[in-house]
Amino acid sequence: MPINVTMPQMGESIFEGTLTKWLKKVGDTIARDEPLFEISTDKVDSEIPSPASGTLSQILVPEGKTVQINTVVAIINSEGESGEAAAIVTPLPSAAGKELPEEPVIKQTDRHPGPLPGPPSTPPSQALVVEPAGTAETVRGIHAQDIRTSPLVRRLARENNVDLFEIHGTGLEGRITKDDMLTYIERRSQTSAISPLSLKPQEATPASATPAPAAPTVPAEPRTAGESYIVPMTPMRKAIAEHMVLSKKTSAHVNTVFEVDVSPIVQIRETHKADFGKREGFPLTYTPFFAKALIDNVREFPVFNTSVSGDSIVYKNPVNLGIAVALEAGLIVPVVKEAHLKSFTGLALAIFDLAERARTKKLRPDEVQDGTVSMTNPGSFGALFATPIISQPQVAILGIGGIAKRPIIVHDAIAIRSMVYLSLTFDHRVIDGAVADRFMARLKERLQLWTQWID
Repeated sequence: MPINVTMPQMGESIFEGTLTKWLKKVGDTIARDEPLFEISTDKVDSEIPSPASGTLSQILVPEGKTVQINTVVAIINSEGESGEAAAIVTPLPSAAGKELPEEPVIKQTDRHPGPLPGPPSTPPSQALVVEPAGTAETVRGIHAQDIRTSPLVRRLARENNVDLFEIHGTGLEGRITKDDMLTYIERRSQTSAISPLSLKPQEATPASATPAPAAPTVPAEPRTAGESYIVPMTPMRKAIAEHMVLSKKTSAHVNTVFEVDVSPIVQIRETHKADFGKREGFPLTYTPFFAKALIDNVREFPVFNTSVSGDSIVYKNPVNLGIAVALEAGLIVPVVKEAHLKSFTGLALAIFDLAERARTKKLRPDEVQDGTVSMTNPGSFGALFATPIISQPQVAILGIGGIAKRPIIVHDAIAIRSMVYLSLTFDHRVIDGAVADRFMARLKERLQLWTQWID
């Protein structure tokens, strides 16, 4: 019996994904739950397991193509089925009971202004301060987040000053997809170049006009340009580029750097790392020491656990700690939820688990969302310190340099101590330099006075 393999929904706000790599070829035998292909969304990269055992008979979506959720991407023949039996592809029904096409088609002739049905109401925020009326982005009196679309599309709309009601979504249940948004922006720019003063975006092209040709697809293989060669960005690299540029445009980045004597922590780790590894089954690193100190510091200075909403500051209840993890393909920041409630060992386990699953592409989209403060460790590669970029909508990120023995003056005598540079990047819209330096001075004190093992 042929089995349809579909693009899964990796989160409530995710309605499309890019198929980045096939892990099996047509004709290969595959077992149920064995990794079949990799996908990338604007949230996370993941390996998708096979829904059944059998033989991969057809691949319907090539690598590098972005499709909507529930789109059939491949066919698996269960054991004993012939290859001919899988020739007919039946798209799975959507949540509304409508069939989805194998490849979603964007029709420019269908574009027209008009309201779209909204999704169920979003649950109220857990923040201490609720955004006042009028500060959220609204479209004709309706919140933009109530339109059926993804956070990526809403961000593109904000950056390009697009009224979401001017776009007719071609996605599942009328959702506005990224392709819808990019095509609209391209058509609007072309129209503005012809007559920017006389045409409005919705008047640019009559409904009967010929659809604009799709943008050329960048080839997956490198192509030469003189003595250079061109390689297309991966979905993860494009997402990183978008997020970093957005952060620089949004926050007023300021940095401060402190030197800290972490000799007590080095001694504690050396004393307990063997027993810890045997008992817990994973190595004891320096990361949970810095993470625990940062979390306690944030509880003492709650302004570092905030975000900006219009002209308001939103104070967050939990401390959700983002831990930057370097991957071969880029960088990802999984989040330890409610980190302030965890013991030292529980925090160490959560960090190790998230980092391992990030490297093996096992993270869920919700595990890289809702961070309230972050830390990164460039020192693991030998850096003295770095000036990291804030992860929006957070207001601070701590950078940890490499620990190295250096001669310093202690009580008017030269001593060899284990030293580290800690850098803090903070958003000057919310945090002043004096507050940031007091925060770092207290963090330094916590680390230098850490003389006892805690479990």
